[in-house]
Amino acid sequence: MCENTSDATDTEFDPLSEPPFTKHNGHALWPKIRAALCEVYDPEIPVNIYELGLMYDIEVTDADGVTDILVEMTLTSPNCPVAQDMPDMVRNALMPIPGVGEVRVEIVFDPPWDKSFMAETAKLQLNMF
Repeated sequence: MCENTSDATDTEFDPLSEPPFTKHNGHALWPKIRAALCEVYDPEIPVNIYELGLMYDIEVTDADGVTDILVEMTLTSPNCPVAQDMPDMVRNALMPIPGVGEVRVEIVFDPPWDKSFMAETAKLQLNMF
């Protein structure tokens, strides 16, 4: 399970809580980014958006003394009722991380999300075994 602590520095996570298709570049802030994303929940599903596998790519870059984050993510459905709100939810979770400058969130639907994108822990929470 994801755990969020303000001093998240551990780079080792429970492999069962890692979505199989989420990509990231292993930046030094990755533990804090991951922890912050684990605090954002899909309002219709009692699992955080990270373990649901909604994050496709998280690109973290350093420039001019700040760290910028580009999140490419999807939704469980193109008709998701929070489609308009989700980018702000993600942005609001990531902006408080010390050193973060700009956070951009792009919603994409290719490839379409399905339950194979979920971490094992998310499947367990939803009794999908």
